[in-house]
Amino acid sequence: MATVARATVGELAALDAMAGDRAEMLRAPEIGLVMVRGRIGGDGAPFNLGEATVTRAAVALPDGVIGFGHVMGRDKDKARLSALADALWQAPATRDAVEALLAPVRARIAAETTLKRERAAATRVDFFTMVRGDN
Repeated sequence: MATVARATVGELAALDAMAGDRAEMLRAPEIGLVMVRGRIGGDGAPFNLGEATVTRAAVALPDGVIGFGHVMGRDKDKARLSALADALWQAPATRDAVEALLAPVRARIAAETTLKRERAAATRVDFFTMVRGDN
């Protein structure tokens, strides 16, 4: 689901064709808010940082498999496709097809990560101290 979360709607669009008209909407995409909690320094006392918009959806396949999708933001189509991806991945008959669909997404994410690391490495500055001969 981490890969699905970073995928674009266009990259997930093939899931509609894969599911056909077999998927039934259990919960139509709906937008809501969640409270985001934070910690100072990562280990301090938790506090309410603010609210974030999320969209959720749920679908069911005829064989009883239920898929859930939650995405940050207000993208109803991505929430629906995320739920569909979850359901189709759980079904043994379509798991390989979903994995094949997500392979290019994983490759894109890896390429973006490599590019970010290369850009960060290009700005690295090594500091060193020269030892003087007199104490």
